[in-house]
Amino acid sequence: MIVVSDTTPLRYLIELEAVHLLESLFGQVIIPQEVANELQGANTPQKVKDWMRGCPAWLEVRTVDASGYVPVIEIHAGEREAIALTLELAADGILVDDKDARAEAQRAGLTVIPTLAILELAARRDLIDLPAVMAQLRQTSFHISQKLYDQVIERDRLHKQKTKGTP
Repeated sequence: MIVVSDTTPLRYLIELEAVHLLESLFGQVIIPQEVANELQGANTPQKVKDWMRGCPAWLEVRTVDASGYVPVIEIHAGEREAIALTLELAADGILVDDKDARAEAQRAGLTVIPTLAILELAARRDLIDLPAVMAQLRQTSFHISQKLYDQVIERDRLHKQKTKGTP
C-alpha cells in the first residue's frame, strides 16, 4: 500500500514517537518536497527536524509539479502538493488532518486518512495502547475537541470489548 502524507500526521506521529506505525500500516509513505520543507521549517519542533535528517527508507520525498492541480478551496502549499502527488501516483490514500484539505482531497476522490484514524487502526492491530497515546497527543499542540477525544476512546473501548467477547 502506498500513501502520500501531508505535514501534520508525520509531525505528530514523530512527536509521539509513533511514526514507525506508518511503515507497519502502509509500507511506503511518500511526501512532496514542500512537506519535507515544512517538516524542517523554523517553527518545526527540533525532534521532528532531527528525525527528518535521518528519515528511514520507507519514507520517500518526491518532487511534484502541482501547477496543473487547482484546488476549489484555498489550502496550504504542502497540502496542495500532497493532493497533487496522491492523484499523480494514484496512491491508496492521503494522510491529512486540516479540515479544508480533507474536504479538497475528498472532492478529488481520494481516500483521506487523518492522524486519529492512523492511531485507531494501529490500536486495532494491537500496535499501540490508544488511551495512552491519546493522552500523549493531548500534551502536544494537536487540536482535538473533548467530544472527538471521547469518541475515539469510546470506539477503542467498544472494539476491545467486542474482540474479547465481553458484553
